[in-house]
Amino acid sequence: MSLLLFDLLVAATALERLAELVVSARNARWSFARGGVESGRGHFPPMVALHTGLLVACVAEVHLAGRPFVPALAWPALAAVLASQALRWWCIASLGPRWNTRVIVVPGLPLVARGPYGRLRHPNYVAVALEGLALPLVHTAWVTALTFTVLNAVLLLAFRIPAEERALADATAASPGPVDADASPSGTDERR
Repeated sequence: MSLLLFDLLVAATALERLAELVVSARNARWSFARGGVESGRGHFPPMVALHTGLLVACVAEVHLAGRPFVPALAWPALAAVLASQALRWWCIASLGPRWNTRVIVVPGLPLVARGPYGRLRHPNYVAVALEGLALPLVHTAWVTALTFTVLNAVLLLAFRIPAEERALADATAASPGPVDADASPSGTDERR
């Protein structure tokens, strides 16, 4: 029974990812209509592959390696997965139409400082890292958890976050400063 429930959890996560892509496509249109500029296209396909691979590997490792359901690990891991989803959607809500899975920044708009962005520079990546570690551990898929965590850290630290920081610096050079109210609608996965 635990295998079926785990498979359903991973399927629900896949559906959540599809919902993100719908929101992202809508928000990309919003950003481009306002002069949005896309950066960091080269790292996006590996990012998509890594996140798709996480979902496939979770199910494959559990089924092929016979990973057990260990309640002492599973329940805290599930709580972390749910917390990561809550944080992710808080990020999406805080950025509004400026949130995107791609690095798209509308020049001249100030940084968003509301929601989790008032506390952390890249809160969405905290959610990504937490989910990538915790989701596989719901059913002790430790190889997937470790592999995703290492590859995600390389991708984020060497490529994604530097690309976002450069794009934000360029786009906000003429901006007056952070916005913590709804004065400006919230372009990418982070504060644009």
